[in-house]
Amino acid sequence: MARITQQWGEGPHKVICLHDWFCAADSWQPLHPWLDGDSFTYAFMDSRGYGARLTEGGDYHVAEIAQDALALADALGWAQFSLVGHAMGSMAGQRVLVEAPDRVLKLVGINPVPASGVPFDEATWEFFSSAIHSAEVRRAILDLLTGNRLSGIWLEAMLRRSLSSTSPAALQAYLASWVGTDFSADVSGFNHPVQVLVGVHDPALTEALTRATWMETYPHAHIEILLNAGHYPMYEIPVALATSIEGFLSV
Repeated sequence: MARITQQWGEGPHKVICLHDWFCAADSWQPLHPWLDGDSFTYAFMDSRGYGARLTEGGDYHVAEIAQDALALADALGWAQFSLVGHAMGSMAGQRVLVEAPDRVLKLVGINPVPASGVPFDEATWEFFSSAIHSAEVRRAILDLLTGNRLSGIWLEAMLRRSLSSTSPAALQAYLASWVGTDFSADVSGFNHPVQVLVGVHDPALTEALTRATWMETYPHAHIEILLNAGHYPMYEIPVALATSIEGFLSV
């Protein structure tokens, strides 16, 4: 069974949450107190090479995350469920949709990576790759992705959490996966309800990119711009984020 960091709630609507590239499943913890545990049951899954699965080997690919998410649902006895994915996790969520469309109720993408990937030029690739072994660069990226507007105390805490909960080998392989993978042809034609949440202060996974990808791919998608958030709205605006996600999942 794909291990989970935490299961939250006892409600009938089942939800699997998939984390981003820099952080493990504990990055969802600021959201926990504001979730409706009577209506939903959440499973927060660590991808291989992160958190509770830090030393677990694998291909470290978004398709593998999707396979592990389905294995987790099987182990929990969840025939159907919704998915909430953050950045890289939202790309994996789309892969789950491809592999098992009848099992997915709804899909939420937070600062989402499209199914077409996010092609980098050489300089950007070198910058992100260097963060795998450089704490200084990793901190700079955390600062950049949240609009250079959050406190140094928070950045240092995020940096420590990221460094302690990620495997360098996994980071390297996952980076190549979410940058270079393109299965956009496989996600056309789905009519599932989709919500896309984009932090206005995220300069990488922007509203423009999301409208050109997710909003073109999913005919029933709804986009919401998070005005006081960058790449980590679960830290920046946890109450508002939980309210938005559950408002969509409840309809």
